Amino acid sequence: MKDIRYTSSPLLASKTPVWRSKFIVAALALAFIVLIGRAAYVQVFGNAFFQRQGEVRFARTLDMPASRGRIFDRNGLLLASSVVAPSIWAIPEDVERDPAKLQQLAKLLGMPLADLNKRLAEEDKSFVWLKRQVDEPVAKQIAELKIPGIHQRREYKRKYPEGEAAAHVVGFANVENKGQEGAELSFDSQLAGKAGSRRVIKDRLGRAVEAVGDDVPPVDGKDIQLSIDSKVQFFAYQKLRDAVTAQKAKSGSVVVLDAQTGEVLALANYPSYSPDDRRNLTGAQLRNIAITDTFEPGSTMKPITAAIALELGRVTPQTVINTAPGSYKLDRFTIRDTHNYGSLTVEGVIQKSSNVGALKIAQKLRPQEMWETYSALGYGRKPDLAFPGAATGRVRNWKTWKPVEQATMAYGYGLSASLFQMAHSYTAFSHDGEVIPATLLKLDGGTPAQGVRVFSEKNARAIRKMLAMAAGPGGTGQRAQTVGYSVGGKSGTAHKQVGKGYAANKYRSWFTGMAPIESPRVIVGVMLDEPSNGVYFGGAVAAPVFSEVVQQTLRIMGVQPDVAVKPAIVAEQVEESF
Repeated sequence: MKDIRYTSSPLLASKTPVWRSKFIVAALALAFIVLIGRAAYVQVFGNAFFQRQGEVRFARTLDMPASRGRIFDRNGLLLASSVVAPSIWAIPEDVERDPAKLQQLAKLLGMPLADLNKRLAEEDKSFVWLKRQVDEPVAKQIAELKIPGIHQRREYKRKYPEGEAAAHVVGFANVENKGQEGAELSFDSQLAGKAGSRRVIKDRLGRAVEAVGDDVPPVDGKDIQLSIDSKVQFFAYQKLRDAVTAQKAKSGSVVVLDAQTGEVLALANYPSYSPDDRRNLTGAQLRNIAITDTFEPGSTMKPITAAIALELGRVTPQTVINTAPGSYKLDRFTIRDTHNYGSLTVEGVIQKSSNVGALKIAQKLRPQEMWETYSALGYGRKPDLAFPGAATGRVRNWKTWKPVEQATMAYGYGLSASLFQMAHSYTAFSHDGEVIPATLLKLDGGTPAQGVRVFSEKNARAIRKMLAMAAGPGGTGQRAQTVGYSVGGKSGTAHKQVGKGYAANKYRSWFTGMAPIESPRVIVGVMLDEPSNGVYFGGAVAAPVFSEVVQQTLRIMGVQPDVAVKPAIVAEQVEESF
């Protein structure tokens, strides 16, 4: 092979222009300058912008939910608590679309596969909830599927051991741990606590790979202790449910108060609902009728009318009132009793529940005197009770009263009140003339707040005697009598309002009373709405519920019996005027 003489090649032998070499060197130098400038911009001048963009794509602030405080009854039994319940979420664009695994996931989530696919279809989303608060065993099975893009968040779910029996007292919290009804709503600020947070960097699979900054630990909510007694609550609900069913009533309510402290021992409504399963829940089931709904209280107001007259010295318990001939014409209205009772003492007016007797007592009073006492007893005012939706009721200003309105208010028409207001007003009789504040929280030491004196001790005791007569032989509330305990109370039956008038065959039946009568420990109010099984008088349908609730409550409280075991109930029920 001949040696190649490169210098003899025309191409290699040609002289290269100097500018070309300079151009290449300059281009390389410019490229390095651009790279250095870009690096300086990214690392120094535009650093904040790129940090933010990185955080948007890979940084996450993870909420660290606080555990909601527990709710206890007065004896330390659990009414509401939080349990760990993970929530399932996804990054749609990262989800691996394995049909078999997605089918399993849909089954575990309790949703159709089509619904799951619909939630995952929008791949522009970086976050979507699949299901909130699943049980831990279910969450564990979902984790075992190991589907990329499917994640879990630790959350808490509320549990309510007493179920529908205490639903209207305890209420419930939603999936965001916010109180929605009952005590959960009333005391939400104490129960909720404060969520914490943790800033992390995540990889494209959603896994936290690095913590950023300091964690903010969650602050758990505070526990609260209600005045409710779970045993009394359950028994009251059970007896109310049985009565509503037996009397074919639309609904019913029971309120049980400690007669000496004002603590709410039970507050039950039927129909009710299960706080743990609120699917297909209706507004009617949610209504805490005992507190939110108001009605004309009927004859349960007559003892109050008598008490006002006693306090002002217009009558004595033995003052004779002529009720003959069983009716009384006032303006263009005729007010009637169910019987012609003739002449009755004030005690007899309450015992027989005479409308005519009550209105004649009221005629001895001035409208302002009645109105001021009603107001002092809590009528026409919102109850000072930490409970959502408590109704005010209605008592018009005395200046607008007509004579017939003053007369009808004396026996419970023309004003409205809730069952709770009615029961609470009777603390003026149980507490020797003082209306004591009601509370849904257990009192430390059982000492009530200072009450407001409305009646003298002497007159309060006189009214208690009349209540005992009304619940005894010859009274309208004989079926309220209780085995082993003396009782006193007043029945009431009121036509339901329909528009501007009253329905002919629709009633609300009441009974409100206390026991033992000499030294009352409990006040119980009962209301049945539209009993339609042939009987509607309060003494016939509400009084038996009162009897059973009083007896069981006093036994639970450890109150010793104060009368002979067998109550003296006569065979024939006395009808009441309404």
